Amino acid sequence: MQKLTMLKKVSEFIKKYDLLTPQAKVIVGLSGGADSMALLDILTLLGYQCIAAHCNFHLRSEESNRDATFVKNWCKDVDIPFHSIDFDTSQYAEDKKISIEMAARELRFAWFEIELKNFGADAITLAHHRDDSVETVLLNLVRGTGIKGMTGISPKNGKIIRPLLCVSRDEIIAYLNEREIPFVVDSTNLEDNYKRNFIRLNIIPQLEKLNPSVSDSIQRTAEHLSEAEKIYSAYIEKVKSEVFSDNLIHIPSLKNSLSPSSVLHEILSPYGFNASVIEDVVDNLDATPGKIFYSDNYRLLKDRVHFVLEQIPEGNKTESYFISVDDLEITDPIHLKIGKRKREEVSFTKDQNILFADADKLSFPFTLRKWQNGDWFIPFGMKGKKKLSDYFTDRKFSLCDKEKVWVLFSGNNILWVVGNRSDERFKITDETKNVIVIEFLKC
Repeated sequence: MQKLTMLKKVSEFIKKYDLLTPQAKVIVGLSGGADSMALLDILTLLGYQCIAAHCNFHLRSEESNRDATFVKNWCKDVDIPFHSIDFDTSQYAEDKKISIEMAARELRFAWFEIELKNFGADAITLAHHRDDSVETVLLNLVRGTGIKGMTGISPKNGKIIRPLLCVSRDEIIAYLNEREIPFVVDSTNLEDNYKRNFIRLNIIPQLEKLNPSVSDSIQRTAEHLSEAEKIYSAYIEKVKSEVFSDNLIHIPSLKNSLSPSSVLHEILSPYGFNASVIEDVVDNLDATPGKIFYSDNYRLLKDRVHFVLEQIPEGNKTESYFISVDDLEITDPIHLKIGKRKREEVSFTKDQNILFADADKLSFPFTLRKWQNGDWFIPFGMKGKKKLSDYFTDRKFSLCDKEKVWVLFSGNNILWVVGNRSDERFKITDETKNVIVIEFLKC
């Protein structure tokens, strides 16, 4: 009876979410535990072509080898194609500087993808069930999450499918008992020092005292939220396209959205900004320009009408580069072409990316570096000196624009704010005989 009920449930679930076509070829992740053993048997009975794939992560000493031997022998007995692989998971985690859990995940899915291609399979099937999804919801709730994190485990993610999300762990055990299918037990699943295990072994039993059907209730709620999330995502994508372009977040448009905080969360979280930082950004929508917000690799600069998103630059901003009298071109740190000509040979233009200067007033080597506080020059066409910081303010440079500015020195004097303005002291006059021409070639 349990067999027929289980097959019907899983079959209907596969159809509902369009997980597989009839008689599809699938890779079944087979650990030897109850869930994966049930999955393999159910998919086989439903007529799918199954290839069992087992990963030995060598994390539980002899228990890992026991599991590998068990699944190999079982597949041989029931005549199901079997493939396995051994991983030095601990070494991989150390090399990549990631957790053991993340290392196992990366190794497993990379190999599954290879198996998928090698066998021309239609999908990779994993044995997550309803209770796993409920635990995921609670785990995400404890960590802090958005609406997506409250939808539980998705039935389908690309080629990865989970046909058992419609059934509980108890139903799986009952099915295996009726079918007299053996399975192995991972001893680490009985330890509550892992967060997920703690929720399974401690939190859910307490919630069941309040509602014996709490897992069903949480799963139904997750399914409802999954449908609501589709509407949410469609709206967010529409608004993102209106407010976020070329790494600029347009603040007035953002403020006109139904939920600026939600839009910012969806824009910024992929760049590593956590919830508390995003809340701080929301609180500063009307702040004066200049505030900076950081993630590990990115920063968000508050400008007048935009937030400017950029990757945190590497290297020493005060590093200097020297250009000798013989250099005709440099490509690092920026691309400049340099030439010396007689005045009568020069065709002058007003292109800001080209510098024309009196060669006889210059001294080599030139020095190229990023601007610093205290730098000043005499802007072309003016008489008095001006601090670069004031020049930038007058021209409404954003913080991002300022940090990209390079200055070219002749001796101790600024010759050119590269790509912006030259210095009056080196301008071409009626007495000029030789001209230095420097072209800034932007990438």
